[in-house]
Amino acid sequence: MERVIKQFPILEAELCARYMGVTTPMVNDVLRAMGKLSQTLPETIMPLKDEMKVAGIAFCISGEKSTEQEGEMEERAKMLEAIGKDTVCVWATGGDNSAAQWGEIMTMAAKSRGCRGAMVDGGVRDTNRVLEQGFPVFCRYRSSSGMLGRFRLTGYQKPVTIGKVTICPGDVMLGDIDGCICIPRDIAYEVLVEAEKIRDNEVEIKKMVDGGMKPSEVVQNGGYF
Repeated sequence: MERVIKQFPILEAELCARYMGVTTPMVNDVLRAMGKLSQTLPETIMPLKDEMKVAGIAFCISGEKSTEQEGEMEERAKMLEAIGKDTVCVWATGGDNSAAQWGEIMTMAAKSRGCRGAMVDGGVRDTNRVLEQGFPVFCRYRSSSGMLGRFRLTGYQKPVTIGKVTICPGDVMLGDIDGCICIPRDIAYEVLVEAEKIRDNEVEIKKMVDGGMKPSEVVQNGGYF
């Protein structure tokens, strides 16, 4: 049965822009309060540069170790042409630990489609040339080894699982210096609103601390640590 994609009360571009104004810890705290404790991707998936940050709609990709090469480039081309605007490519690799699933040309092609960034449970190569493009990429490792003859694309725009997290096409992805998190689409707008409240509330909490208030007094006044 085909999944119905829930529409947000605001445009996806605005939703992504507002998610850029909050952090993964804020979003994580909201999800925890909703009983969703396992929405963070493995802690080994981190940004190529600490200052990288991305928020976008999940475009799911999957692959596996393989020496098969026939038709591989054609499939990659189809996948890249299917990428939509305001997306984040989320690549599940089945635990591959040698090939680089992302690189310079992949970055150029994704950017041309309006993609906002990539989260790869695997490797990146052409690192300097990826960085030059100002494209946020999160990965587990760097490697000079390309995919061809080592790894093969197996599908895209179907649910994927990375670590304990199942990501569906259309979910919202947020990545920053503290890692990556998946927000299920059905609750993504509500999570955003609550995360913005946390952000605004923390301004007041910081004022209490800066003003010399004791930690116990901060808690009594609705603050937290």
